[in-house]
Amino acid sequence: MSKVRVAALQMRSGKSVDANVESFEALVREAADAGAVYVQSPEMTGGLVRDRDELLERITVQDDCPVVSKAAALARELGIAVHVGSTAILLDDGKVANRGFLFGRDGGLVATYDKIHMFDVDLDNGESWRESATYRPGDVSIVADLSYARIGMAVCYDLRFPDLFRAQALSGAEVLTVPAAFTRQTGEAHWQVLTRARAIENGAFLIAAAQGGRHEDGRETYGHSIIVDPWGRVLAEADGDEPGVVMAEIEPSLVASTRKKVPNLKNARDFELREVRVREAVE
Repeated sequence: MSKVRVAALQMRSGKSVDANVESFEALVREAADAGAVYVQSPEMTGGLVRDRDELLERITVQDDCPVVSKAAALARELGIAVHVGSTAILLDDGKVANRGFLFGRDGGLVATYDKIHMFDVDLDNGESWRESATYRPGDVSIVADLSYARIGMAVCYDLRFPDLFRAQALSGAEVLTVPAAFTRQTGEAHWQVLTRARAIENGAFLIAAAQGGRHEDGRETYGHSIIVDPWGRVLAEADGDEPGVVMAEIEPSLVASTRKKVPNLKNARDFELREVRVREAVE
């Protein structure tokens, strides 16, 4: 298969898991009807709930998660790969996993990924987040094989840690994925430049489905779901934060030719960091 039609779903998930699953299914079907063979949803597809106690009341363990079961059923019925960017999964230690799921076209589970980097930040205008208070970080990076490409899995804040994507590229990943719920503040400042940079640095395609708009729990997310090619060209991008489907054709063979033109993965060298401190003379 030389060209692959892929889709990034832009959502505005609320607090109701059932309502979010319904929206997710409608967008997956829209993308499949338009010819997509790989469909990615954003971070926290099943719901954005900021209050920890309320979140714990609404989520379940993986085996009972309606997002997971619906994604598997859709992949099997439609004969496509369905990548749930992430959803909240209840763990047995009282914590929560921010977990992504990749299903093959037979509905079988190919891989899961738990978000590694926790969004613990203090932004301007009093916006503050502490993901680590609720979520248990993962510690394993995932590269998974589909029939047409090797897929590297990541989630949202992971985007700011280039070593993660470099490791995936060195492992042969041809498509990097960053489903996200970027805040409006950080998205306006950094979203496109970071997604394009990760693609360029690694000579890889990048697909990033995003949450967008004002959510039921009060947060605002940036939207602008995006698909980037290995040269850093934006193949498709949502024009704003409204829910919808962003689609493009990617050609995985371009990864090898791009990496041949600029072989930075091969040219990287180990080095020693040496600090030189100059003490100014005092008269």
